[in-house]
Amino acid sequence: MTKFHSIRDQLLDRLEGMAAGEQFPPERQLAETLGISRMTLRRAIDELVAKGMVRRRHGTGVFALGPKLDQPLAASSFTEDMVARGMRPGSHILSFDTVAAGAHIGRRLHLAEGDDVIAILRLRLADDEPIALEELHIPSALVPGLNAADLEDQSFYELLRHRFGIRLSHSVQTIEPTLLDAAEAKHLDVPELSPALLFERTSRGADDVPFEFVRSVYRGDRYKICTELTVPDRGVADRADSAAGAPATVPDRTIPAPSEGHQP
Repeated sequence: MTKFHSIRDQLLDRLEGMAAGEQFPPERQLAETLGISRMTLRRAIDELVAKGMVRRRHGTGVFALGPKLDQPLAASSFTEDMVARGMRPGSHILSFDTVAAGAHIGRRLHLAEGDDVIAILRLRLADDEPIALEELHIPSALVPGLNAADLEDQSFYELLRHRFGIRLSHSVQTIEPTLLDAAEAKHLDVPELSPALLFERTSRGADDVPFEFVRSVYRGDRYKICTELTVPDRGVADRADSAAGAPATVPDRTIPAPSEGHQP
């Protein structure tokens, strides 16, 4: 195991100097360079594949994926996130339809089941690499005249703000792990049942009325969640407890053990 970990670390060192999409040397050549068997090399690469650090394309080779993109838990658009990273954002409209809200979407957007919503399926890209599949629902009455071309390679929030006067005020979002089905995997160019992150978000404007419900799946091999944890001011917390009638500290209480032969 020590030798195996050493080989894995050597591969990680090699990855540090590789660009995303760059190909590893052929398996035979790399095994000879590292002085190991091809079976040991395959085990080490299998671990890197499982960690989402490289991708194996059968019949082609092994390719570096580059560092994972971190998703901050903040109300920002995909376009803004990619631009901030120095990457080129993009999107392709896979479907654009006007449909009845139905019970599930209606509850999310405070609509009747028969009210019209625009249902949009978009493939989100970073430097032309598919990153996420986004299913967006928005009440038709809020965006008269909206069409598919309006959303091609453009931030949806910018479009809402400039054309329809809708500004994002706050969102409620849930995140959970999932596995990609066959259709999702095909769009994202990964194997079926690959791990992914499922985001569901309901956003509201300044009037506190929900204007969108989004369900997105992000590739698990390319995305991770980034959060900043803050430590509360204990002095403030203690003062709040005292004001509420709770003791700031709990005194020690020592209960003597019963003496031998004595029953409590």
